[in-house]
Amino acid sequence: MHTRLMTTTILTGLLGLALTAPVLAQTELAWWHAMAGANNEVVNELSKEFNESQSEYKVVPVYKGSYPEALNAGIAAFRAKQPPAILQVFDAGSGVMMAAEGAVMPVADALEKGGYKFDKSAYLSGITAYYSKPDGTMLSFPYNSSSPVLYYNKDAFTKAGLDAENPPKTWPEVFEAARKIKSSGAAECGFTSTWLTWIQTENFAAWNNVSYGSNENGLGGNDVKLAFNKEPFVSHFQSIADLAKEGAFRYGGRTSEAKNLFLSGECAIMTESSGGLGDVIKSGINYGIGQLPYYEGKGPQNTIPGGASLWVFAGLDDNQYKGVAEFFNFLSQTKIQQKLHEVSGYLPVTMEAYKATKDSGFYDKNPGRETPILQMMGREPTENSKGVRLVNLPQVRDIMNEEFEAMLAGNQDAQTALDKAVKRGDAAIAEAIR
Repeated sequence: MHTRLMTTTILTGLLGLALTAPVLAQTELAWWHAMAGANNEVVNELSKEFNESQSEYKVVPVYKGSYPEALNAGIAAFRAKQPPAILQVFDAGSGVMMAAEGAVMPVADALEKGGYKFDKSAYLSGITAYYSKPDGTMLSFPYNSSSPVLYYNKDAFTKAGLDAENPPKTWPEVFEAARKIKSSGAAECGFTSTWLTWIQTENFAAWNNVSYGSNENGLGGNDVKLAFNKEPFVSHFQSIADLAKEGAFRYGGRTSEAKNLFLSGECAIMTESSGGLGDVIKSGINYGIGQLPYYEGKGPQNTIPGGASLWVFAGLDDNQYKGVAEFFNFLSQTKIQQKLHEVSGYLPVTMEAYKATKDSGFYDKNPGRETPILQMMGREPTENSKGVRLVNLPQVRDIMNEEFEAMLAGNQDAQTALDKAVKRGDAAIAEAIR
């Protein structure tokens, strides 16, 4: 046989083998999340970057709606025995997931299955403490932790005759500025807030070092009696109700909907998650960032983490757990955490990423971006400021929101709203732990 013909025959044979040989399938890892807007773009980009970094695993991000909707979808999927590999759960859902023993695998165990060890000391202590059991076992992977801050429209401040480089630091100063903005016509409304439960109640308690509930706000045990129908909560919410009546405060919704009131220029001051920064930047508003306001003589103490963590379901196969471990290891890399922090406003969850960001001069060039970290790490947490963890916190938040909405509609005063929220919330907690 001629050499040329032999070569052609061999190549043809090899090509035939290549076409008929089984292709090793990638292990797919469904990642259900609640990131919309600019943060959804970050999720897709991180997934793409991980998928292109190796060939064995493919993370498939799936948007499941708001935080409460994503939690409910994950629970329903588990009951139907079709859970995703990874579920993003907001801070309020942590107690729900912790109570679902057997449904989830602690993140430390999942990493171990993939040959990695979870080093708690590498992460910001305030974050890891919140997502751990009392014995220190880390249950979920901190992904997008945040702290509430104050955003303000510098142009509106200037028009109202306020100092655009000196945002209000106390709540009385916020209320005064809101009235001035409204009365001067600098904006249609002075002040709005996302998440009245997380920011104005849970973080309000921690930042002002007052009790939200018994048993260390639920971190010390499930049997909790709520305590936010006292001062300074009552005066604070009555001030918000009074501002609403005057038109200086505008209510946007139960979660992050009020952000649109700020992005549109309708409201000039907003308390919102540091994780809302991406959309604020995209809006083109001439904005500034200030620390979360407090009351003189009470705070500031320390804020508590919001945002969400990543939970791994039990019952996955070994390949899926190995893939999850690889993905979480990828997310822990300093360059990834630093990038996530800088583009999204969420906190860098590792100390190395925080140090790298600081050393790079990023905070010097971007005033206010270190504020959420300093708020959380500024002081050693007290029994009032470690966080809030209830077995049914989403349900209790819904109860609170119903009473807040009735208050803002002028149907009841703050004391009545908070008394009813505590009474109904206590009953719901007692029912949940029976």
